[in-house]
Amino acid sequence: MTTNGDAATDTAVERESMEFDVVIVGAGPAGLSAAIRLKQVAAEAGEELSVVVLEKGSEVGAHILSGAVIDPIGLDTLIPDWREKGAPVTTEVTRDKFVVLGPAGELSLPNFMMPPLMSNHGNYIVSLGDVVRWLGEQAEELGVEVYPGFAASEVLYNADGTVYGVATGDMGVGRDGEPKDSFTPGMELHGKYVLFAEGARGSLSKQLIRRFELDKDSEPQKFGIGLKELWEVAPEKHQPGLVQHSFGWPLDGSTGGGSFLYHYGENLVAVGFVVHLNYKNPYLSPYDEFQRFKTHPAIAPTFEGGKRVAYGARAITEGGFQSLPKLVFSGGALLGCSAGMVNVPRIKGSHNAMLSGIAAADAVAKAIREGRSGDELQGYEDEVRYGKIGWDLKVVRNVKPLWSKFGTYLGVMLGGLDMWANTIITGIGFGYTMKHGKPDYAATEKASRYKPIDYPKPDGKLTFDKLTSVSFSATNHEEDQPVHLQLKDASVPIQINLPEYAEPAQRYCPAGVYEVVDGDDGKPKFQINAQNCVHCKTCDIKDPTQNIAWVTPQGGDGPNYPNM
Repeated sequence: MTTNGDAATDTAVERESMEFDVVIVGAGPAGLSAAIRLKQVAAEAGEELSVVVLEKGSEVGAHILSGAVIDPIGLDTLIPDWREKGAPVTTEVTRDKFVVLGPAGELSLPNFMMPPLMSNHGNYIVSLGDVVRWLGEQAEELGVEVYPGFAASEVLYNADGTVYGVATGDMGVGRDGEPKDSFTPGMELHGKYVLFAEGARGSLSKQLIRRFELDKDSEPQKFGIGLKELWEVAPEKHQPGLVQHSFGWPLDGSTGGGSFLYHYGENLVAVGFVVHLNYKNPYLSPYDEFQRFKTHPAIAPTFEGGKRVAYGARAITEGGFQSLPKLVFSGGALLGCSAGMVNVPRIKGSHNAMLSGIAAADAVAKAIREGRSGDELQGYEDEVRYGKIGWDLKVVRNVKPLWSKFGTYLGVMLGGLDMWANTIITGIGFGYTMKHGKPDYAATEKASRYKPIDYPKPDGKLTFDKLTSVSFSATNHEEDQPVHLQLKDASVPIQINLPEYAEPAQRYCPAGVYEVVDGDDGKPKFQINAQNCVHCKTCDIKDPTQNIAWVTPQGGDGPNYPNM
């Protein structure tokens, strides 16, 4: 009766099951907003809805990493009195700064040149992890059952193909795949509808997109890798409310990306660096470019006398409007970044994630009230595409493909003109929608066309090596468990990726998971240090042969971001 995405479920182990009206996978902004809204709607109608949220992190917020400057429209819609309820959203943006960096200098762009949608007036600088923890508290107060430390690893299907639940991963399985003395089978959670809010490149969402061909009428999804550090800076260096965005150095003009500094809280500065994953050069290391960025004379002074307190990395969806897959299927829906709702030029997605959760909850509540279950939630699809989310994404739909096609400087200028046109002629602009073309992994070119990049050695004060940085992510994995970074063909890294692409996994991974080492026979050997993984999903996206599949490890494993 049940199947696991593409393969039959092993029925040798009997699993307990729990029944709910709605099952939600992922306790991020989208999933928790859906849970809260469901309970609100039910209470308003004098009804009862049972709602459960599964979260693979050790606690709510443990896997949340974002800039983050948030547009409060999502919070305003979901919890209008969030200020009175003590939401950790207190640093309002007071100053916007846009900078182009060169090797030794900077050029500030006048704010009046920026399309109005780029203004951060009325937005807030936050720790999205703290905001999500607060949302989790609000959800539990309303009666939502939130289960952190439980990784949904399997989609459950009825015989007719409709989704009716998920199963959590087995606990206590050894590296060899055999049960240990501590073995506990996973649990099945059944619902009338299942909402998937796993974030970018969700492992179950990827299966659903493939199984139901949800992306057959959309452009390939595009991604970036976002790297972030949190610093405590000297009080005299702190400028509360300052939002600074920059592009240019150290990336060349053909490699898309950008950077940010956000000043908030008690002498905190979030510094981040994004590299678009359609870069061509297999020798490029996003992590090392980030470290180099911090040494720029316009950036480094901010951190003099300060100390780094946290590090992390996460993939970001960048495809936007034309890459949105179909959002609904029989029995469920994709929410937030599981579908790709980030507004790339605004560098914001949490507001759309929350709005998508609200829209999905409204559609689910209506369906259950009508006695339905297991069907497609077309009302949710329509609300996303033709409502506030669709408008937010449509007006910037050409920025990313223009950047990719024409390079950083000309592409950004053309993207700005396109945004102005879409502002003046709302959502229409110049009347065209550009295509993205090939997926990111296919953009990687052969190593023979490039020279290795000699990155500076870290100084341990401003710049750091990968393993030191991983220690600032509080990442932890039980070592005696199956490796969650699965190779479809174990021979590919050495026989294909190494000679053709210089095995780029060594460089695109921001946590030192992948290495090419000398084997006992003196020949190169591909080594996977799965315990280092910060769950960014970059390997699943960028591997040029698509040979790496990221699956969920044991529940509760991974990074434990305190306030990212």
